[in-house]
Amino acid sequence: MRLWGTEEEPSRDPAFERLNASLPFDRRLYPQDIRGSIAWARALARAGLLSPEELEQIVAGLEAVRAELEAGAFVFAPTDEDIHTAVERRLTERIGPVAGKLHTGRSRNDQVATDLRLFLMEAWPAVEEGLRALEEALLAQAEAHLDLIMPGYTHLQRAQPLRYAQWCLAHAWAFERDRERLRQAYPRLATLPLGSGALAGTPFPIDREALARELGFVAVAPNSLDAVSDRDFVAEFLFLAAMIGLHLSRLAEDLILFASAEFGFVALDPAYTTGSSLMPQKRNPDALELARAKAGRLIGHLTGFLIVLKGLPSGYHKDLQEDKEPVFDAVDTLQALLAVLPGLIRTMRPRPDRMRAALEEAMLATELADYLVRRGVPFRQAHRAVSALVAEAARRGVPLSALPLSVYRQHHPAFDADILQVLDPTAAVEWRSAVGGTARPAVQAQIQALRERLAR
Repeated sequence: MRLWGTEEEPSRDPAFERLNASLPFDRRLYPQDIRGSIAWARALARAGLLSPEELEQIVAGLEAVRAELEAGAFVFAPTDEDIHTAVERRLTERIGPVAGKLHTGRSRNDQVATDLRLFLMEAWPAVEEGLRALEEALLAQAEAHLDLIMPGYTHLQRAQPLRYAQWCLAHAWAFERDRERLRQAYPRLATLPLGSGALAGTPFPIDREALARELGFVAVAPNSLDAVSDRDFVAEFLFLAAMIGLHLSRLAEDLILFASAEFGFVALDPAYTTGSSLMPQKRNPDALELARAKAGRLIGHLTGFLIVLKGLPSGYHKDLQEDKEPVFDAVDTLQALLAVLPGLIRTMRPRPDRMRAALEEAMLATELADYLVRRGVPFRQAHRAVSALVAEAARRGVPLSALPLSVYRQHHPAFDADILQVLDPTAAVEWRSAVGGTARPAVQAQIQALRERLAR
């Protein structure tokens, strides 16, 4: 018999039973469900609704059910719609009618919302630690190669020289923003819905603040109707996962390009690449390609779930059963990626020779314009003069440094004999000493700032 309805309940279409059941995926919530049920039993006892002996029976029974589930010895029944009914059904089999008191004042609506929040609260630290490990790996690369100069790109065209460390830190700061968003979102996640009943609250004197403290929540949901239907925390987590995936994808795309023969800026450790079944010479950046692809998966989870939510009236609806699978998959996907990519970053080797070879003088055109600006020339005028010089060098088929001073002065009289000192990529990165720039002290300040954040 089910835990709801009567013995005369009409049978249901087996196909509908399969569609309606969430047990195939929500069985994963059994640790949280049992933990929440033990806390609820204690709350009932504090409210005078369970005797000390009944509480002891229920807690011992739930612990025994948990042991069965952990050992893989738990036998699910055809009438188990979800993990909540499965646990309660087995508890009843073990301890008898007293198990029926456990659900006093509680609904599966507030129960499942509590379980899913607990699941994410437990997953949060692993995601944060994965991001931290990735930042540490990028910081280690930056510190080990602080004076390595490489081309910087906009529109995937060579733009200006910058430090390899600046490129590493650009990605590290993105992951630090992800960590910050995790910290900011946690209090909204750790808000207790238990005690809200189906929608109207519980009629019994349950101490919800004590419940929250016992389960590790930081606040109690202030409105019972909102609490059972609120899945903002799911949408917010899926957004966080999508943003992390997006940042991982951008890092991966850079490295896929940089590890190619055409760029050759980095060499990936073979532990993070695969071979070809046909071409013996190839090593494929599969870890990075999977990171790039899985970002689409994470974004899809967010988009799909927002569409589930957008038309729901207030209160609980079966549509909300669709919250768990995207959450589980997003957690698994992030943990799989964050287990691999820090190691890939730590072990990759930059190739200074290839980076130097890609530094062409045309990338220093902005330095020529800035040279004129320092001599009082308006930037727009300086820009036009240098554009003409770049075109002149291209027509002659020579680098900018090969143009005679007389040609420079034809385009602007403010050019002087010291102009060749400008055409130095190392000098170019050192001139950018403002906060966030590429000068050595500015990059060292970034490293220090990031280390301080990680230490907090």
